[in-house]
Amino acid sequence: MRPTIEEVAAHAGVGRSTVSRVLNDSSKVRPKTRLTVQKAIEELSYTPNRAARSLVTRRTDTIALVISESPERVFSDPFFAGVVRGISAQLTSSGKQLLMTMARSSGERSSLESYLGGGHVDGVLLLSLHHEDPLPSRLGRLGVPAVLGGRPLDPALAAHVVDVDNQAGAYLAVRHLIERGRRRIATITGPMDMLVSVHRLGGYRDGLTASGIEESSDLVAGGDFGERSGAVAMRALLARRPDLDAVFAASDLMALGALWVLREAGRADVAVVGFDDSPLAEQAGLTSVHQPVEDMGREMVRLLLMLIGGGTPSRSILVLTPHLAKRETS
Repeated sequence: MRPTIEEVAAHAGVGRSTVSRVLNDSSKVRPKTRLTVQKAIEELSYTPNRAARSLVTRRTDTIALVISESPERVFSDPFFAGVVRGISAQLTSSGKQLLMTMARSSGERSSLESYLGGGHVDGVLLLSLHHEDPLPSRLGRLGVPAVLGGRPLDPALAAHVVDVDNQAGAYLAVRHLIERGRRRIATITGPMDMLVSVHRLGGYRDGLTASGIEESSDLVAGGDFGERSGAVAMRALLARRPDLDAVFAASDLMALGALWVLREAGRADVAVVGFDDSPLAEQAGLTSVHQPVEDMGREMVRLLLMLIGGGTPSRSILVLTPHLAKRETS
């Protein structure tokens, strides 16, 4: 039979209300008393009744992570695994539970909106938004705290965001290729209904402009961040511009797809740079822009917990700095 809060109180020699204050992390408990109660909790293996606690605090101790992608994309792209690791690590120390779900269609988002606004979670983390996704604004109207991982296309939706400086990262990649003597540099973009893709294309253009190199539409091909799309785009680029001497792909998976096609075509002369610096990039010797995805996940949680607790963040948009990890492919 599970121990009760009264038994914890008796074991610690304090009142029931003192144990309750310790469980709710109240500042109105002396440090010595807090340690005594925590020791009693550990010795009795006491765990709070979440259902009863939520009735009192109106908190569920649950955070939702909503990823606007298909399960195939989420479980094949190392980017998502890295962000989730950071989120999980930060939540572990807070005592919160993580509920992860995916929603691509309008029907899925509608059902999810009803659930998230129905008091089942304390806050929401949103990742990989496409188009002008209405979910952030709807959560705002429902009074549900939310933090976005990555800035949305519509600046009005960017209330609380943790992002990476994607434009600066892409610029680093292109400048590196130019410094290595490359001049006919192609790019494989991500889906252009996402601001991350717009920014990475912008960084590519900035890098060319800074060196006086004119952009050519023949050297730009679109992808969806996946490996197959990178291979398809690379074939199209080679057909249009067989004289190209470098490729910047807006994700590691697309860069790996491009590398496969280049090796198949015997084009070891073409330099390749990706974006993510995932474990796959390290294994393949792929030069890649490192984005601190685990830090991104941790910062998203810190910001959301502050909002849930009624705090006011010092800044609503936090942008993390990328750097270039140089390897054999460039």
